[in-house]
Amino acid sequence: MLEIFLRTLPFFAIIGLGYWAGRSRFFSAEATAYLTKFVFFFALSAMLFRFAANLSLAEVFNGRLVAGYLLGTTSIYLLATGVAALRGLDIPTAAIEAQCAVIGNTGFLGLPMLVILFGERAVGPMMLVLATDLVVFSSLVVMLINGGRDGRLKLATLRAMGLGLVRNPMIVSIVLGLGWSALALPVPGPMNDFLTILGGAATPGALFAIGASLTVKSTERMQIAGWLSFCKLVLHPAAVAVGVLLLFPLDAFSATVVIAAASLPVAGNVYMLAQHYGVAPQRASAAILLSTAASIVTVPLVIAWVTGA
Repeated sequence: MLEIFLRTLPFFAIIGLGYWAGRSRFFSAEATAYLTKFVFFFALSAMLFRFAANLSLAEVFNGRLVAGYLLGTTSIYLLATGVAALRGLDIPTAAIEAQCAVIGNTGFLGLPMLVILFGERAVGPMMLVLATDLVVFSSLVVMLINGGRDGRLKLATLRAMGLGLVRNPMIVSIVLGLGWSALALPVPGPMNDFLTILGGAATPGALFAIGASLTVKSTERMQIAGWLSFCKLVLHPAAVAVGVLLLFPLDAFSATVVIAAASLPVAGNVYMLAQHYGVAPQRASAAILLSTAASIVTVPLVIAWVTGA
């Protein structure tokens, strides 16, 4: 356990450094926004494309992994939605709470950290987790928010969902990289060096941006944030473990990566969605802040448990 904690500590230390930079105003909110944009559109995209271009579709796609992860995630999504309904919340607010309960920071924290911890073999499972979150649950929350407000699902909502996926640089990078691999095209040396150098900025840049962005997060509704953080950090990896270890058994390595991915704190894009639609942004903000702070302990615990360390 101590070894796992020490191996994950540098990642959270960079998040802490970013938090200090934002808190002390050494890094302004505008600077944080531009750093996040650089990581999202350039560094992380380069990393994903390089990884995908060196993998075959057979190495990435695993139907049992998708089924196990999807089943575990859906169970917690429904649990969070049910608890929200019992509290009398409307559909859009319940959808945001459910999103907080299951959508982890896979792109900015999980992919860089778990690839370093487990090696590049972790890329395939991580890509599937990321794609499932983006394609299934990010689309679902948009449908629930708009459907809950309008009483029906409009064609414009479906069009916006489709455009959102097509314009998402992480999805685009994965698809283009796998397409490159499918064509059996070699990656030229200069191009590989370019992607390696640019992608190398993803890990420190993403972690620093996470920390700096936490300084603008609200700490309102902490009881609700505590419940949602418990769902995300404890119940979600436990449910996914049932899915990938018992119901749709995977090989030990893939199962370890998927469960570790499920243990990640609430993703920042949940807050962006909540803010964009004007649905409980303070609630999402508090869940991100609390879950990220608690994950310093809970993520190493989950990794130690699943690896038997």
